[in-house]
Formats: sequence, structure tokens, C-alpha cells
Amino acid sequence: MANSYLKSESKKLATWYFTVAAILFGAQLLFGLVAAAQYVIPGFLFEILDFSVARMVHINALVVWMVFAMFGAVYWLLPDETGIETVGIGMGKLLFWIFTAAITVVVLVYLFIQVGPADETSIWLIHEGREYIEAPRWADLGITVVALGFVANLFMTGMKGNRSGIVTVLMADMIAFAGLYLTGMFYTDNISVDQFWWWWVIHLWVEATWEVYVGAIAAYGLITMIGAHRKVVEMWLWIEVSMLFGSGILGLGHHYFWIGTPEYWWEIGALFSALEPLPLVAMFIHVLYDWGKMQGEEDAKGQAVSVITNKPAFTWFVLNAFGNFLGAGIWGFFHTLPQVNLYTHGTQFTSAHGHLAFFGAYATILVGMMYIAVQGKNGIKIMNNTKSTIWATSMIVGGVVGMTVALTVAGYSDVIISRAQMGATWAGYFDAQATTWLVQGMVWRLLLGVVTFVGFLFLAKDLLSIGKATHHVR
Repeated sequence: MANSYLKSESKKLATWYFTVAAILFGAQLLFGLVAAAQYVIPGFLFEILDFSVARMVHINALVVWMVFAMFGAVYWLLPDETGIETVGIGMGKLLFWIFTAAITVVVLVYLFIQVGPADETSIWLIHEGREYIEAPRWADLGITVVALGFVANLFMTGMKGNRSGIVTVLMADMIAFAGLYLTGMFYTDNISVDQFWWWWVIHLWVEATWEVYVGAIAAYGLITMIGAHRKVVEMWLWIEVSMLFGSGILGLGHHYFWIGTPEYWWEIGALFSALEPLPLVAMFIHVLYDWGKMQGEEDAKGQAVSVITNKPAFTWFVLNAFGNFLGAGIWGFFHTLPQVNLYTHGTQFTSAHGHLAFFGAYATILVGMMYIAVQGKNGIKIMNNTKSTIWATSMIVGGVVGMTVALTVAGYSDVIISRAQMGATWAGYFDAQATTWLVQGMVWRLLLGVVTFVGFLFLAKDLLSIGKATHHVR
């Protein structure tokens, strides 16, 4: 695709980030399929690509592709929101290549070296052994440098240009984004202390700073695609900032139930973690209500009704509102209360929640931003769906929701047998693994994972070709 419509170097850099993000998204799904197959066929790729390695690449690729897409989305919107080119774009390009090279090396080490000696060498050169953030220490430091450089670009541009409410929120949020990642770099041989700080990254980094980020991107997207009133979206954005930084910090306590922290976290953590998705959903409802009302008034006057300028992106943004509420809210609250979590913690319920929450809360809106970038890159005024758009959206959403349901059903077997009936014993665990519900749940998870991956192939095809379609308004 030609770049003739992209005059901004910041937007060009954004397309680089989106490209790498899409590749890593595909890798995440592919290794997820391998891990899912190993649940059904335990000997699959044994001693070639073991489950522990496939799972590690699957989970870490998830986090990294989203970070790439997040950086890309900010570089895309900065010129629009500030009215100027991103300051320090040369440094931004250099950091992109450093980040990409570092991630490539880390993945190769995961695949071909996999494990190391049980000493500091492993932590520095192979992986740290912490879920989601298993990158070796050298890569941790590199990611921190890249994140700080990105924050510097954002701040210098925000201070020099016209700083909107969206940019102001992003500036504050990205400080926390970069800072909270550091809490996962502490080393301690006390498992409770280690888990305490680890949860700060997995919950507070992801469920607070990422959620605020999503709110800012949603605000930008709604203004861009349907002409939403800036005052409305920014009002809800500030409410979301207060609620997510408030409820997100207190909601962190729902991870503290079983690591030796005080019991008052039971009630605090359960209550506030359930409140996190509400502001974003409220923003969508308010904006769409106002937009529909405005269109009705225009129609009554016989005036032209405004249109959605990017239908594929708008679909993914709406999916984000529903997915965030269902995945992070409903499925999260399923097993957040400590009285329930006593039985569900570490079961397939957790996996069900994780799949739908990460997809619904983050993947959807980032895919939407990729479509916005394709629209801008090809100079399209109104971008319509293609057959590939519909197949991609239907298969990916259907696959992920189906996997979530399958894992939820499997989770019941885990809970009823291995926890409630057998008292969380090894015998109970193995008895649960052999039940029809769990076995069939894993089979369905694999089949629906294949559906999701095929949907991704349609998505990749669509992102590469939709700009050339002739049925758009240019």
C-alpha cells in the first residue's frame, strides 16, 4: 500500500508498530493452539516444544503485541490531537528497532534454549519465570528504556502542541505505565513478597493503566469515527481516570486473598475490582445515545444524516465496550468474591476470564485502531466492511467467546471435583482432569481456537487489502 496519504512521520511510525503487533498477535494465537493441542494430546511436540514453553510464548506474545499496538496508537493520534508533528520522532524510530530486535531475541531464546541453570544466569539471560513478564532481566531493562523514550516523545509533544484532555490523560497514564512495570523487576526469595509485587504488574499495570489508556483511545476513536462531542467523551474519561485509579488500586486486593496479606483485602478487593469496567461502558452508552439523538433530529429536518466514517473500526470499538464489561466485569466477578475464589482460584475459570478479558478489554480496540490507520494510510473518507472484515470479526469473536464458554464448563469440573469434593489434593486434581466435562471442554477450546486463528488469517488479509477496495468513499 502506498504511503502517499501519510504526511506525518509519527503516523508512519505508528504503522510500523501496528505491523509488528499484528505479527506477534498471530504468533500468540499459533502458540496458544499448540498449548491447547497439548491439553488434548499430551505427547504433542514433547521435548521439542513443551507445554511450558508454548504457554510462555503464548502469554508473553499477548502482552508484547498489545504494548506495540498501544505505542502505535499513541503515535497515530498525537498529530491529530496536538496539531504538530511528534517531537523526537527520530528517537522514536530508533527505539522501535531496538524494541523489535530485543523481542525477537527473547522469543528465539524461549524457543531454542528454553531453560537454564538455577542461578542468576537464567534470570539475566533466559527468563525470570514469572507469568506474563518472563522476559530476562536484560530485556526488562531494554523495555524500560524504550517505554521511557516513548513517554519522553509523548511529553515533549504534549507540552509543545495543543494539549487536549485526551493527551493530558495519556501523559499522566504513561508515567504510571512505565513506572508500574518496574515493580515486576524486584527479586526476593520470599514467595508472598514476590507474588505481592508480581500482582502489582499483572493487575495494577494492566487493569489500571491499560484501562485508562483504553478510555483515551476510545474517546479519540469516537470523536474520529462518529463526531462524538469532545466534552462528553472527555468528561467520562476523567470519571474513568478517577474510578480506575481508585478502584484499580483497591481492586488489586482481590489477588491478595491467598498470599498471606490481611483479611480486610477480601471485601475491599472484591468490591472495587467489580467497578473497573463501568466508566468505559457508560462513555459508550452516553456517546451513542447523543449521536443517535442528533441523527434523529437531522433526519427530521430533512438534513443529511452523518455516517460512521470507518465501519470496521467502529465495530471493533463497540465490541470493546461489550467485551470489557463481559470479560473483565462479568467473568471477572464470577470468581472474584473470596468465598467463591477459595474454590475457583487457579482453575479453568481463571483461564476463561483471562481469555475474554484480555480480548474484550484490549485486543478489540487495538484492532480497531489498526483499521483507523489503514483508513488514514489510504486516504479513505468513509471505509466500509468487506467480506473478509465480516469473516474475520465473526470468527475471531465467535472463537474467543466459544473458548471462554468451553473453559468455563471445564472450570466447573475443576471446582466441583478437585476443590469442593476432593479438597484440593493431587488425587482430586487428576480425577478432575479425567472427567468428561473437562476433557470435552479442552477439545472444544482447541476447535474454537482453530476458528479464532482462521479468523486472524482473514483479519491479516483484510488489513493488507481493504485499502485497495473500490466500494469506499474517497
